[in-house]
Amino acid sequence: MKISTLIPAIALSLLAPSTLHAETPAEKEARMQWFHDARFGMFIHWGLYSEAAGEWNGKPVADIGEWIQSYGKIPHAEYRSVLLPRFNPVKYDADAWVLAAKNAGMKYIVITSKHHDGFALWDSKLTDWDIASTPYKKDLLKPLAEACEKYGVRLCLYHSIMDWGHPDWGTKASGPPGAATTDVNVQQHTWRANYTNPKPDMDKYTAYLKGQLKELVDNYHPGILWFDGEWEDAWTHERGVDLYEYLRKADPALIINNRVDKGRAGLAGHTTDAKFKGDYGTPEQEIPATGFEKGVAWESCMTMNDTWGFKKNDHNWKSPEVLIRNLVDIASKGGNYLLNVGPTGEGEIPAPSLERLAAMGAWMKVNGESIHNTTATLFETCSWDGRSTTRTSDSGATRVYLHVFNRPESGKLVIKGLLEKPEKATLLGSSEPLTASLDAGACTIDLPATLPDPICSVIALDFKKSPAIKQIPAPPAPEKKEPAKH
Repeated sequence: MKISTLIPAIALSLLAPSTLHAETPAEKEARMQWFHDARFGMFIHWGLYSEAAGEWNGKPVADIGEWIQSYGKIPHAEYRSVLLPRFNPVKYDADAWVLAAKNAGMKYIVITSKHHDGFALWDSKLTDWDIASTPYKKDLLKPLAEACEKYGVRLCLYHSIMDWGHPDWGTKASGPPGAATTDVNVQQHTWRANYTNPKPDMDKYTAYLKGQLKELVDNYHPGILWFDGEWEDAWTHERGVDLYEYLRKADPALIINNRVDKGRAGLAGHTTDAKFKGDYGTPEQEIPATGFEKGVAWESCMTMNDTWGFKKNDHNWKSPEVLIRNLVDIASKGGNYLLNVGPTGEGEIPAPSLERLAAMGAWMKVNGESIHNTTATLFETCSWDGRSTTRTSDSGATRVYLHVFNRPESGKLVIKGLLEKPEKATLLGSSEPLTASLDAGACTIDLPATLPDPICSVIALDFKKSPAIKQIPAPPAPEKKEPAKH
């Protein structure tokens, strides 16, 4: 039987301070380059909660699927005894998952190695609260790692800092970010495994956390460790700094998000104080209006429907138009789009998710060069209905991509502030040149009678070097009116 806590000698070694190499800006830029080039990744929320599918004892539980233990106030022992025998993902096909991501134009996958309930998707040597205790028994991460290697997609791992299933996690009362303190779900949780422990030991828990993360780094070599659940008081800034430095020393190439520490500003996900650790910001279910400031990496994680973990009655799916335009919007602001799928307990990605991934893949097959390996727009304000990204070659040659959501009625795309005429203008997917003219501080492109894609067509403008731009101020925001009283 596996132990659930580390033996003292190992615990002491994992908690011992370590010295991290002082990284130069150039070294960090090189470490982060693949992340910037990727722009598009798949988030996968999968665990025991997927088997529950949003219901407990035959009744629906409100809110997001992966939080069912919290919102259903299900005691750890009951949660374990009911779901462990049921979780048997015999339809899991790691190759199919990775190909779905790759064909959609995604360059990396982030999967929940452990969510807040503490259940591990691999055979951890530190606990029996893992996949080896289910009927399936086999490691779920290994075949995914092998498929990622096979198809050229980078494997990354989500790992919850907070752990409802561990007796030494040090906080007994909390809820998701933004929850009101009067909410019943943020009162003292009798359902947590630490409820009967009068003195939870966070040093002991931190050693366990580090031990599991060492298993993940050593066995699967993730490109990113994507942390979450850091908002409870038990996790401190000092622990965040220590964990970041411990992991970066274990793998100097590793990228770690800002949720390892305490600095993110809620769901906006922005860390502005340099004392807090983390390599990039993590907006959740939102796209920042103007991105983050230049030189600050970020990634918006978003769902396709309303939940992260599988919930069989959630049919509120976003359209391919919304998803494609979200991707374009995020890339135009210099960010990455981490788009979630929530597989079933049997191990299948739901059909509506696959349909949307296929639609995005069809768009990316034609237009992907305007997303991958690009940087943010050169224009502070777009004078057309759309967005823009930029690609620069080693020689300095610049290609400006104009994403057009809706064709102007005039048939002319006016790019205000572009002070140079491109050497060539073409629609992606077509070799026919478009006519470009320059006049009165704007470049005008004559469009064909019909654009090839009703969601977003892309025009490429080629220049020998970065073109001269005169920034056009954004129009003032409309004045807010007092809501009508009823």
